[in-house]
Parts: sequence; structure tokens; C-alpha cells
Amino acid sequence: MAVRTVGQIPVIAAIIGNALVTFIKTGAALASGSSVMFSEAVHSFADTLNQTFLLIGVKRSYKKASENFGYGYGYERFFWALISACGIFFIGAGITLYNGVSSLLNPRPLEINAAVFAVLGASFVIEAITLSIAARGLRNSFPDSTWRERFSLADPSTLAVYLEDAAALFGVAVAVVSLGASYYSGNVLWDGLGSIVIGILLVSTAVILINRNRSYLLGRSIPEEEKEEIMQALTAEPSIERVIDFKSTVLGIGVYRIKFEVEFNGPALFKEAYQRKYLKGQYEEVKNDYEAFKRFCVDYADRIPRLMGKKIDEIEIRLKKRFPSVRHIDIEIN
Repeated sequence: MAVRTVGQIPVIAAIIGNALVTFIKTGAALASGSSVMFSEAVHSFADTLNQTFLLIGVKRSYKKASENFGYGYGYERFFWALISACGIFFIGAGITLYNGVSSLLNPRPLEINAAVFAVLGASFVIEAITLSIAARGLRNSFPDSTWRERFSLADPSTLAVYLEDAAALFGVAVAVVSLGASYYSGNVLWDGLGSIVIGILLVSTAVILINRNRSYLLGRSIPEEEKEEIMQALTAEPSIERVIDFKSTVLGIGVYRIKFEVEFNGPALFKEAYQRKYLKGQYEEVKNDYEAFKRFCVDYADRIPRLMGKKIDEIEIRLKKRFPSVRHIDIEIN
């Protein structure tokens, strides 16, 4: 199964939603003095900034190949997604954890009222909408897969939007619980603990996304299922005796490069190069003439390599037709 992308819509929707949520959360944080509400505002701001990076990466990854980048710009998506993940780690998680610890060490009075919980409710609705858009995109791209398989196959940009929105929803729930506990108990300790929980959640999200993008930038291989299908197609070729040293890498979302060595089936090539009647005629011509036999050998030595080159071209055409995601194929003769 090929890795696919759901496009730019989930990213754009997430940017708009998080920008709006950042604005209303910041107002509520300034009005209440709540550490957890401030953490939520930072969380949403980081999400907005990071998803802007994702959109930049998605757009740049569609650039056509150039003289300096013969395989295209697919890695732009992974690079900017990595920058986004680092932003979650350092900006979102870093500031949130620092704010939570500071709140525990230096407690401040809170102004908790109905408006704060109204803001959290509105934020939850907006985050739920953007999450549903990302989830729908994943379902449409991989309709026959489980959610675990979708997470494994999804491109980093789509996965980042989904995880960030899911983390945002969970963060809102944490904020409601911690603020409610602080309000009813009169202990601001719960407010600081809520910030720390949100910070830990962001760290976990960032680590998952950093690791995913790192694997692509290091040259991640194509999915095993796709590799097996390609190998079956190759071994089904009558002219191929054996396939060895198969290597692959992902150049972009749904764009692969494969390289392998083949051992050709000598009898199959010979049979194609010299039909039975033609070969028999050749034999009659050269069997008593050494000079004619030498010319036959030269012709044979010239014909077989050209036939092998023709076979390689045919194999590449058939592979690209059957596997559109395989854009670049390097075949070597062992």
C-alpha cells in the first residue's frame, strides 16, 4: 500500500482554527491570570506557527525537479515538518513546562469565572472541527486500513495536524479539570499541575513527529508490502533469473526510488535473440567456415548486451505502469 497525502485542506483548516483559538485563549489567560490557560494559549500559538511551517513544506514539496535537484523537492515536506515538530518541543512544551513549574514555585491568585470556561468550551468545539477534518482525510486516503495502519502510513504533515489537534482537545480537557479543581478547592496547585500535564503531552507529540520525519530524511525504505509486490513482479519476468541487493527510499509522499541488481536468465535471452529456424540457418552457414563463425560470435556478443538493455527498459516501463509511485528505477546487471 502506498503512502498518500490528504492534501493541504487539513493544514489550512488547522491554521485558521488554531489562530482563532489562540486569540480567545490569550484573552482568557490575561483576564484570569491562570497558568494553565496561559499554557493553553501558548499551546495554540505554537500549533498555529507549526502548522504554518507544515503548509510551507507541503507547497514547496510540489516543485518540479530541477538541474540541482534531479529527484525533486519531496524532502521539503519532511524538513519543514521536522522544524514544526521541533517548534512543538521547544516553544510549546518548553514554555508550558516552565510556566507550570513557575506557577507551582510561585503561586499566583486566580480570577476564575464563567467566561473562562466559555472560552474553553468554544476552543473545544473549534479544535474538534479541525480534528474531524484531519480524521476524515485519513479515512478517505486509507479507507480499508485500521487506525493504527493509517498512523503508520500517513505522511508527516497530515499526522502532525491530527496529533496536534488531538493533543489540543486533550489539553482543553486538562485545563477544564485543573481550573475546576482550583476553583472548588481554592488551591492554585491544580492550575500549575495542569500546565505540566499539557507540557508532557506536547513533549510526547513532538518526539513522535521528530522521529517520523527523521526516518524520512535519513532515507526511509518503501513499505514492506509494496516491496514484496515489486519483487513478485520482477521474479515473474522470464528473462530474470534472480533479483539481489534490492534497495529503496522514499523521495516524497507517494514517490519512491528503487535500485536493484538482476541476474538474467541466459537461456531465455538466447532463445529470444535467436529463433530456432534462424539459428539453424546460421549454423549451416558457419559450420565449415571459421571466418563466418567468428562473425557470428561478434554478432552474438553485440546482440545480447543490446537485448539486455532493451529488457531493462521494458522492465522499467512495466514497473512504472503497475506501480505509479515508483518514479525512479536503477537496474544493474550482476
